[in-house]
Amino acid sequence: MVQCEMCGSDVSDPNRVKIEGAELNVCDECTDFGTEIRTESSSSGSTKYSTSDSGSSGGGSTSGTSSRSSGSSSRGGGGGGGQDMFDDIDELAQDYDDRIRTARESRGISQEDLAKELNEKASLIRKLEQGATLPSDDVQKKLERELDIDLTTGGASDEGEWDGGSSDGSYTLGDVVERKD
Repeated sequence: MVQCEMCGSDVSDPNRVKIEGAELNVCDECTDFGTEIRTESSSSGSTKYSTSDSGSSGGGSTSGTSSRSSGSSSRGGGGGGGQDMFDDIDELAQDYDDRIRTARESRGISQEDLAKELNEKASLIRKLEQGATLPSDDVQKKLERELDIDLTTGGASDEGEWDGGSSDGSYTLGDVVERKD
């Protein structure tokens, strides 16, 4: 079973469709979003590629021989468990505001001075330190470079793999709750 590359539903026999210039393996419902790609064999034995609009009359069948791509996709390195595209993206740390304020104060500079160094407005620095706004990628890079800090979850954070719970992988409420008494 493969997944539809548009909606993610499981499909046993995906359709190869061209959508916005990209060729995707999709389910029957998502086929309507693009142009279905079919391979037709000619009398000489060579293969011709033709595209036909999936919205055309005739119920979507053609007089030529139609073959669809197999369940193995050329993307994702094969195997059942594909890699999530968001695995490689660094996330902004939840305490980014504290990291910015602490680093700025440790250098002994004001918000206005930091803003001048970054060529940004002082109000932006103020909002970032209050946690009222998120830094753009550009501002994040400037802050990390100027203050020599890391604002992503990977750096200076004690977040990691949680190893609580029993050996069989089940957890109870007691594994998660911290008592205050």
